[in-house]
Amino acid sequence: MIKGIDQQSIDNLCIYNYPQDIITKDNIMLENLFLNHDSQSSKNKVNDKKTKAHLQEFQIDNPIPHKIKNLNTITTKIGDNVIIGLIFDQDDNPRDYEFFFKELMFELINNEKRCSFIEDFEIENFMITTFVDFRRYDDELMQKHSRTDFSKEKPFNKIFIFGIDEVGKSSLVRRIKTGEYTDNYFTPTKKFNIQYVKHDEKGLIAFWDMPGQYSFRKKWLTGSQDSNILVYMIDVSDQIRFAEARKELNFVLEHYELTGVPLLIIGNKIDLVNHVNINDTDETKKHLDRLKNEIFDYFEFQEISDRKWNFLFSSVKTSYNLENIFQSILDLISI
Repeated sequence: MIKGIDQQSIDNLCIYNYPQDIITKDNIMLENLFLNHDSQSSKNKVNDKKTKAHLQEFQIDNPIPHKIKNLNTITTKIGDNVIIGLIFDQDDNPRDYEFFFKELMFELINNEKRCSFIEDFEIENFMITTFVDFRRYDDELMQKHSRTDFSKEKPFNKIFIFGIDEVGKSSLVRRIKTGEYTDNYFTPTKKFNIQYVKHDEKGLIAFWDMPGQYSFRKKWLTGSQDSNILVYMIDVSDQIRFAEARKELNFVLEHYELTGVPLLIIGNKIDLVNHVNINDTDETKKHLDRLKNEIFDYFEFQEISDRKWNFLFSSVKTSYNLENIFQSILDLISI
C-alpha cells in the first residue's frame, strides 16, 4: 500500500508491505503505477450513488490489472492519496480476482470500523485482513496453488495475544519464536508486533502481540479480527491488578463478532508467586491447584460457555509449561 501520492516527491511516500519485505521500493515501478491510475482514474470511478453516500470521505476506483516489472498486479486508488494493490504469481491472472478485490475493498472500508489510513496500526490491520480474506477466497473458490513461502497448500493462522501491560506477552512470543529470554529485554510495548513461526502441519502461524497500556486497549477489538485463537495473559503474581485484568477480558469476550473463537488463558509469572517452587513437582501441584481454584473463582472462567477454552500456568522466564502452551494453541486452532 502506498500512501501520500505525489509523483514529484516519491522519496516521501509511505509504503506498507504485507507480508513484510515482499517488495522493495523502486522509483520506476512507482512512477508507472501513478501513470496507470492517473490515465484511467476518470473513467474508472465508481458511479454508484448509494455507495458514495455510504463511503462519505472515500472514493474507490475500479481495480486496474497491470504488469509492472514482470509482476502481475491489481491495484485500486482509495480517496486522493492511497493506492493499494496485490501481487500475484506469474501463472495467476489478476483479472480473475478483479471482482472480488473490488467487493472486498468496499466491505472493509464501507463500515463503522473502516480504516482511516491514518495510524500505522489501522493500515497494517487492514492489509493483513485483505491478505487473509484473499487467501480464503483463493483456497475455497479459485483452488489455485502458490509456490511462495506463504503457500496456500498449507493454512495461515493468526494468534491474537493480548492482556494488560507488563504481563509478559512480548517475552512469550520471543520465547516461542527464538527460545531466548533476557531480563529487561523489552520496554513496555508501544505498538503491535507480528512474529511468524512455521509449523509442519499448521503452516504459517502469525503471533499478534498487542500493547497492553490503557490507551491501546481500544484497538484490541480491531486487531482481533480474523483471529484463529485468542490468547489472554495474566500476571498471577500481581493480584492487585486482577480486577483490571478481569474487566478487560470480559469486555473483549462480550463482543459478538468474537463468539466461538477459541481462547487460551495464560497465568504467567508463576515463578514469582510465594510458596510455589516450580522445581518441586509434588509441592508445585498442590499450590498450583489451590491458586488455580482461587483464580477461577475470581475471574469466573467457568462461566465461559460460547467457545472452547483452556487455562495454563506459565513462567516465560524459566520456560515452565511453554511446550504445553504451544501445544494447546495448536490444539485449539484445530477445533
